[in-house]
Amino acid sequence: MNTPRKPLIIDCHGHYTTAPKALETWRHAQVASLNTRLQGPRVSDLKISDDELRESIETNQLRLMKERGSDLTIFSPRASFMAHHIGDFETSATWAAICNELCYRVSQLFPDHFVGAAMLPQSPGVDPKTCIPELERCVEEYGMVGINLNPDPSGGHWNAPPLSDRHWYPIYEKMVEHDIPAMIHVSTSCNPCFHTTGAHYLNADTTAFMQCLTSDLFNDFPTLKFLIPHGGGAVPYHWGRFRGLAQEMKKPLLTEHLLNNIFFDTCVYHQPGIDLLTKVIPTKNVLFASEMIGAVRGIDPETGHYYDDTKRYIEAAALSDDDRFQIFEGNARRVFPRLDAALKQKGF
Repeated sequence: MNTPRKPLIIDCHGHYTTAPKALETWRHAQVASLNTRLQGPRVSDLKISDDELRESIETNQLRLMKERGSDLTIFSPRASFMAHHIGDFETSATWAAICNELCYRVSQLFPDHFVGAAMLPQSPGVDPKTCIPELERCVEEYGMVGINLNPDPSGGHWNAPPLSDRHWYPIYEKMVEHDIPAMIHVSTSCNPCFHTTGAHYLNADTTAFMQCLTSDLFNDFPTLKFLIPHGGGAVPYHWGRFRGLAQEMKKPLLTEHLLNNIFFDTCVYHQPGIDLLTKVIPTKNVLFASEMIGAVRGIDPETGHYYDDTKRYIEAAALSDDDRFQIFEGNARRVFPRLDAALKQKGF
C-alpha cells in the first residue's frame, strides 16, 4: 500500500511532568491539610500564568518534540501525581480538576502540538460513577480525546475489583457514549514491594491484560478501547503464555478475543524491545508513544541517544512504510476518534 504523504508523528502517551513548581507546592499543602481541611489551600490560591505554562512546555516537551521530529502529543496529568490513594474523593476531585485544567490550557496555548486526555478523580472504595462529571467536563468543555483509568486506586495494594467487574461499567458506558479510549495507567505505589515505575507500572500493564483475557468484557462492550502503555508490560514477551492460557480457558483466539479492543504503545526503551513488540503484536494494535521526560530520562551509553527517543526505534525496526504510517499516525486516529475528527477539521 502506498502512503499518500509522510505521517504525522502522534505521540499517544505524554504527561505534564514539567508543570510549574507552584502546582507541586499547592499539592503538598493540600495533602498536609487533609485532617484540617478548612485550613488547607483553596483552588484560587494556585496562580500559574500562561507565560509560566509556555516556558515549562517550550523548554521541555516542545523542544524535544521538535528535536526528535514528533508533531502532536496526547497530553495528560503526571501519572505519579494522580496518587488516588491520598485523601478521599473530595481530595481527588479537586486535584483532578486542577491538573486537567492545566493540560487543557497547554492544549489551548499550543493547539498544533498538544491535545488533552483526562485524569479521573478516582478514590479507593468509591463508586466510579463519581468520576463521570469530570470525565464529561473534560470531553465536552475541554475537547479531550481520552482518559487515564487507574485499575488500582489503592496505590499498589490492589483491593479494587478487576477491570472486568461491573464495578467499572459506569465508566465504560460513558467511554462508549463519547467514543473515547482509556489508557490503563496506575499511579504512585505506596507499597514498598513495588517500585512505582520499574515494577508497579509494568505489573499493572500485565495485570490489566490478564483481567481482560479471563473475562468476556468486550462481549458487553464491543467498541470499548483500552490502550495498555509501556509496550504492554510483559505481554508481548510472553505472548505464547497468554495464547496458551486463553486456549486452556476455552477462550477464542486472542486476535478475536482481545485485539479488536486492546492496543499497546511503544514506550519501550531499547531497540530489541521494539523489535519484539512489532514482530509479535499486529501492527494495527501498536501506537507510537514516548512518555518523554518521564520515568527514564537519561542517555543510553550503548547508543549515545536518549532512552525515551522512541521514534528512532520505530524508524530502525523491520517495518514497511505502511506499517510505520499506521504506528505513527493511522492507528492513533482510529483508536482516538475525537482526535481524528479534530485533525480533519484542521485539514489533516
